Amino acid sequence: MTGKILTLRNIRRIYAVFFLLLFVLLLFVTSFRRMKGYETPLFLELDPLVSIAAFFTSWTVYRGLALSLIIIVGTLLFGRFFCSWVCPMGIINQTAGSIINRLRAADTVALNSYRPLYRLKYYLLTALFAISGLGALQTGLLDPIPFITRSFSVSVFPSINLGSGQLYLKQPLFNGGTLIGIIFIAVIAANRFLPRFWCRAICPLGALLGLLSFRPLLRIWRDVERCTDCKKCLGHCHGGCDPHASLRITECHVCMNCVEDCPEDAIHYGLPRQASAAHLPLDINRRRLIETALAGAVIFPVMRSSISSGTAARPGVIRPPGALAESEFLRRCLKCGQCMKVCPTNVIQPALLEAGFEGLWSPILINSIGYCEYNCVLCGRVCPTGAITPLTIGKKLGTEAPQRPVKIGTAFYDRGRCLPWAMNIDCIVCEEVCPTSPKAIWFETVEVQLRDGKKKTLKRPVMDPKLCIGCGICENKCPVRDQAAVRVTSIGETRSSSNQMMLK
Repeated sequence: MTGKILTLRNIRRIYAVFFLLLFVLLLFVTSFRRMKGYETPLFLELDPLVSIAAFFTSWTVYRGLALSLIIIVGTLLFGRFFCSWVCPMGIINQTAGSIINRLRAADTVALNSYRPLYRLKYYLLTALFAISGLGALQTGLLDPIPFITRSFSVSVFPSINLGSGQLYLKQPLFNGGTLIGIIFIAVIAANRFLPRFWCRAICPLGALLGLLSFRPLLRIWRDVERCTDCKKCLGHCHGGCDPHASLRITECHVCMNCVEDCPEDAIHYGLPRQASAAHLPLDINRRRLIETALAGAVIFPVMRSSISSGTAARPGVIRPPGALAESEFLRRCLKCGQCMKVCPTNVIQPALLEAGFEGLWSPILINSIGYCEYNCVLCGRVCPTGAITPLTIGKKLGTEAPQRPVKIGTAFYDRGRCLPWAMNIDCIVCEEVCPTSPKAIWFETVEVQLRDGKKKTLKRPVMDPKLCIGCGICENKCPVRDQAAVRVTSIGETRSSSNQMMLK
């Protein structure tokens, strides 16, 4: 019996290692050099919270998200297995907790007992669903799969590359990457004080899976006749679900540790037996649940009012090519960081408050860091929710009739900083790097008189707004480094019918 149970426990560990390595591998190949058709958004597509919240905001289910049915059906049948068997965030929390928390058996029993604090995740899920129902997708801030994807893409991988130089051709830099890294480290460090604190108290995906596992077909059962109330089953419990008493099935992670740790073989996984104890119902306060739903409904208009209803044009908010109109984009964007990871020039960055609170961590282009590669469409290929529409190169460049080129903005000259315009210094860098055909930048040839009275013929660059696609390479390569003499704003973008230049 013990050998059989030990095998089940080890099988869970093997699966956990496999899925963690698979997550890291898929994120590693999310690169313009390595992608090669791999299903890089797999974990995001398996996430039921992503598919359900995206459905609430957009009333559509984006193709790949149908994979989440595998987890939903599996949870209905086998319980909340995802947290300990598949979820990379849960696996990392468990591993970190086991390393930094070396406690006596009595202490682990106390720490692994159920606490009212664990209700918090259900209230957070309610608030996030309320906001989603009103049209703002904010689950990605706390959903563990977008959270860990963003943290690894923007902070962990760049940190590793800084020491090894093996992951990227050029060291990537990310706007707010330090803050994202600190948050991730804080979540891991919380395991020092309470094992799997994130999973037990914060995780909204865990709350959703807990609701789905309210009455699974197979579950953990305790034989009341055999149980001696030794509480050894609490020693390695992942969920803090009180397997020694009336088990809280919505908190059980199906880790199988209690089955192995029980010296009386009083705990088993499967169908109930004659002497099996009853399970406790979901422990939530209905009044608090209503209050959090109302709080979410109140937060939504406050959040929207702070950014002019989420649709007003903001010059510094330049979205990746293929991005939907701003209101629809914010309904779909998970802030997962996949597009940032795959971008070959590092131009796609996580927004701080440039797009308001609703746009926190969403992708924007910062041309002082990089530029939109002319023949690249990878960001749309890795987006799991369709916030960035997948494009072909022909559609992006407008070579597929009657398609026009996709514009993400328009470049403007600051003639007070431009070397030929302000200082009579020869410079043709912006025209040389302009990728459009014909080039959006042309020269106005003039003869000027210098301070010493001599004459000089200059080529002064001029922008053709009809040909400019807003790629930002001119801004990125401008030799005036502190603040470029040519800068891109979002006006003229293809995705918006209102953010246009009204020329009469």
